[in-house]
Amino acid sequence: MMRTEVLKAYRQILKATRKSFAGDSQMLKASAMEVRTKFEENRSVASESDIQRLIDDAYTAAQFISTNIVQAKLNDRGSYEMKPSKEHAGATLEVPSEEILKN
Repeated sequence: MMRTEVLKAYRQILKATRKSFAGDSQMLKASAMEVRTKFEENRSVASESDIQRLIDDAYTAAQFISTNIVQAKLNDRGSYEMKPSKEHAGATLEVPSEEILKN
């Protein structure tokens, strides 16, 4: 039963990253690798309470990704623009520096 919950949480995070980083293959690949790495690091956790805490953390991460990350895209004018969706309502906006955007 716990295995089913772990897999469900794993899929939920991947779904959130696919939505947030749609069209950005580099971020999609990097985020999927990071999620996989984090789950693999905790593969040997045996305590049911620890597993449940990790599952809860995974759902929190998926919620954070869905509501707090908006992918900026370069427009025809040479500047970046974001199109937040209804899931982002009420979230605070943190604009990355030009140095971060160049990478």
